[in-house]
Amino acid sequence: MNDSAATEQSPFPCARFIKEIGRGPHGARALPPEDTHALYRAMLDGRVSDVELGAVMLAYRLKGETANELAAMLAAAHASFEPIRVPDHGWRAVSIPSYNGARKQPNLVPLLALLLAREGVPVLVHGVTEDPGRVTSAEIFAELDVAAARTHADIEASLAERRVAFAPIETLAPKLARLLALRRVMGVRNSTHTLVKILQPFAPPALRLVNYTHPPYRESLTQLFITHPDAAAGGALLARGTEGEAVADTRRQVQIDWLHDGQCETLVMPERSTTDAPAVDLPEARDAATTAAWIADVMRGAAPVPAAIERQVEVITGIARKTA
Repeated sequence: MNDSAATEQSPFPCARFIKEIGRGPHGARALPPEDTHALYRAMLDGRVSDVELGAVMLAYRLKGETANELAAMLAAAHASFEPIRVPDHGWRAVSIPSYNGARKQPNLVPLLALLLAREGVPVLVHGVTEDPGRVTSAEIFAELDVAAARTHADIEASLAERRVAFAPIETLAPKLARLLALRRVMGVRNSTHTLVKILQPFAPPALRLVNYTHPPYRESLTQLFITHPDAAAGGALLARGTEGEAVADTRRQVQIDWLHDGQCETLVMPERSTTDAPAVDLPEARDAATTAAWIADVMRGAAPVPAAIERQVEVITGIARKTA
């Protein structure tokens, strides 16, 4: 074994990093990009002990990640898996992360993906397959006969043949999946939950749908994509999520920002909720089978497309359509 290979498999001591990021929300300091990259790469490679790994995750949970730290972590994440490639059919591919599922409203991420695919846009939805107490996109896709991909070849074949694919994070990026799964051990989310929602799974880069739940994340994500060209490759549509999912809220129109080429361009302005706004006829139950049946009705024209999602499709296709 050469020195380089030995280094890649050797334990990665984290005390000096924890000392900086673990001083609490007021005393903690951000790590330099090269240290952040080295630390997160070691975490992905399984070189960090369980005790240190938990300490790092909790430290970032309290401190939060700066835009520079997110960019460094994202670079390490992208280097940990093979990107997806799709034939050029005149459309930019679109990536939709789906890691929250639905608790109170039907999960309409699969509807958005299928509507885009019907227009000809190659759409990859990636996420978790199950989440206790929530209805995942994977479960709804299964009811719609869109099977979860088991290999990268499956993803690429589905995109080529059907323009839509669902990839469990275990298939797309196994090293990220391992860190993501630690939520069930620790009881709280970690930096990886943010990273998978801004992941660029394609080469060449695709358009990403990125959502946030808490307003401070809008600021940090905007800064990330504006100040770090590598992280922003392919561009991103940023909007407030629906229960943490990157699909338009059928009850109101939210602001949609297009982050590209170092700038933030607002494409859709939010609308104020009004008491006389027309109600959207959604299924009363939110289980996977009921939601899938309703989505099937929409796709064949037996039920209308919610206006907010129709607008979202228009915005995405307007950007994804390639011009000569």
